[in-house]
Amino acid sequence: MQSRILTIINEEGMHLRPAQTLADAAIQFESDIFLETEGGMEANLKSVLGIIALGLEKGAEVKLSADGPDEEKAADEIARLFESGFGE
Repeated sequence: MQSRILTIINEEGMHLRPAQTLADAAIQFESDIFLETEGGMEANLKSVLGIIALGLEKGAEVKLSADGPDEEKAADEIARLFESGFGE
């Protein structure tokens, strides 16, 4: 299992466009990929609605977990998206 602590850097937090970008990226991997908030809420990254339901604002820290055959590649790609601000 791969895990990383990531921070939302987008001014508007996790709204529909970055959530869709995350889900589109996650779907490409076989691994199970989840985000968990500091408050213990969890979402499957392959679900746009699950991601949005976390209500992540700018500065929020989340734990990324990936488990499966391509977990390292999945975690690296998702972390890269967070670090780039999802292209915004």
